[in-house]
Amino acid sequence: MHRSAQRLLALAVSAVSLVLLLCGAINVRPLLAHPSEAKGAQASSAVVCPPGMSWIPGGTFRMGADDRYREEQGAEDVTVKGFCIDQYEVTNAQFAQFIDQTDYVTVAERPLSVEEFPDLAEADRAPGSLVFQTVPPEQYPVQQLAWWHWVPGASWRHPLGPDSDLIDRESHPVVQIAFEDAVAYAQWADKSLPTEAEWEFAARGGLPRAIYVWGNKYAAKKANTWQGLFPWVNTQKDGYAGTAPVGSYAANGYGLYDMAGNVWEWVQDWYRYGHDNKAHKVNPVVDNKADALDLHEPGVAKHVVKGGSYLCAPNYCSRYRPAARQGQEPNTGTSHIGFRLVTHPRST
Repeated sequence: MHRSAQRLLALAVSAVSLVLLLCGAINVRPLLAHPSEAKGAQASSAVVCPPGMSWIPGGTFRMGADDRYREEQGAEDVTVKGFCIDQYEVTNAQFAQFIDQTDYVTVAERPLSVEEFPDLAEADRAPGSLVFQTVPPEQYPVQQLAWWHWVPGASWRHPLGPDSDLIDRESHPVVQIAFEDAVAYAQWADKSLPTEAEWEFAARGGLPRAIYVWGNKYAAKKANTWQGLFPWVNTQKDGYAGTAPVGSYAANGYGLYDMAGNVWEWVQDWYRYGHDNKAHKVNPVVDNKADALDLHEPGVAKHVVKGGSYLCAPNYCSRYRPAARQGQEPNTGTSHIGFRLVTHPRST
C-alpha cells in the first residue's frame, strides 16, 4: 500500500473511537428506581419552549450504569435544572437552511491541513470523511473497524460519498458533522449543545432506572438499530439499513424522538472515563479539555457522543441506551453522527 494511502487508512481508523472495541452484548438485570429520583419533575406551566422543543423539568437522577461498560461506571446522583431540548435530531433540511444563510463550510468540506497532518502528500489532502460500508459475508474474520473507510468527497451533502445526495433525505438527521460544525449551527440558532447530564436525563424520559428509553427489554422495532450479525448482515427488521427520517419511531416520555439509535449525538462534555467527577453536582459538565481522558488513546482529547446509532447491534456496541457513551475526536464527522440542541429559557 502506498504510504499516503496508509496514512489515510490510519486516519480513518484512529478517528473512530477505539471504545467500540469493547462493544458486545451484556445481559443485565432490570433496575429499580433510586430513592433520590423521586425529587424530579417540577411544575412547567410557566415555561414556554421554542417551537419543536420540549420542556424538561429537571431533577436528580442516577447517571450512568455500574453494570455495563467501564466508561459508564461511577454512577452517582446528579442534578440538572430545567431546560428545553429539540424533539428531533437536526435534519438535512434544517442544516441546509443554516448553510444557505451563512455560507458556512463544514470540516469535511475543507482540505486536510498541513499543521494537523504534516506527513500527507498534497494529493491526499482532498476534503472527505468517514463512511461505513458493510463487510461481505465471505470476509471472516474481519479486522476491527475495517468497516470504516475514508472517502474523499463525503460530507453532509454527500453522506455516503460523492455519488450520494440528499434527495428524499431532507427529513433524515444530518451526518458527517464534526463538533465544530454542530457548535457553529447552535450559535446560528441561538441555542447550545446539551451537556451529557442534560442529554441523559432527557433521554430517560421519566423512566430514570430503565435500561432503554422505553423500558428494560430490548425491542428491535423501538429504535433504528442494527438487526442481524454486525458488520456482515443487517436484516432491517426495524425498516431501515441506514438513517431513518426523524420521528420514525415512538417518542419517549418527554416527547423526544430518536434518543436511542438512528445517529449518535454530540454533547458539550469532553470525554473521560466514568462519572466520578460529576457525583452530587448540579448541572455538571466536563468543559476543560485538559480533563479529557480516553484510556484507549491517552493524549487524544475527545468529546462525548450519546445515544448509539443505526450501526449498534446486540452483538456489537449495544449502546442504544441513555447511560451509554462514547468518545469521538472533535475534528472528524462520520456517516452516523449528528446532534440536537437545547435552550435555557427563563420562567415567564
